[in-house]
Amino acid sequence: MKKYTLGTITVLMATLMVMCSSPKKEITEQIETLRDSLFGMETGRLNMNTANNLISAYIKFADDFPDDTLTPGYLFNAGEMCMNLNKPQMAIQLYDRILNTYPDYDRTPQSLFLKGYIYENLLNDLEKAKIIYEEFLARYPDDDFADDAEMSIKNLGKSPEELIREFDEKQKQEAEKTTI
Repeated sequence: MKKYTLGTITVLMATLMVMCSSPKKEITEQIETLRDSLFGMETGRLNMNTANNLISAYIKFADDFPDDTLTPGYLFNAGEMCMNLNKPQMAIQLYDRILNTYPDYDRTPQSLFLKGYIYENLLNDLEKAKIIYEEFLARYPDDDFADDAEMSIKNLGKSPEELIREFDEKQKQEAEKTTI
């Protein structure tokens, strides 16, 4: 049987640690590079190819390192990007992943609210949006977005003209109260 010196064991352990942490470091650096190059230098416009690659990198990190503290934030960022790039179904899947896997993440409530927002504004599924907003209010009644959820429920399906008319009517009523 071969005897190993303390130095040999230390070198082997260090090599193993570098090999194990290398994929995480590599993908984290890739994410940073993609994030830094998201907008073109000359045009200042969003580079769609880079945006899609960044979403993929966020998801790969989450798949490869589900227990890492960065994972829920990366999933949230990917969800926001999908929402803004008009990929509503993908955004919903990412927000569901946060809701189901990271219930203690500080932006989990916002993930549920944004899911309702997507159903309301991107998918025009007002019934589903209402259900999600109500679930949000039941689960997170004291969250900063609770007022927004209540307002969204109240205004579901109303056209911008209807909202303006209601706002004008409310202003008119307020003005009448102060002149009496």
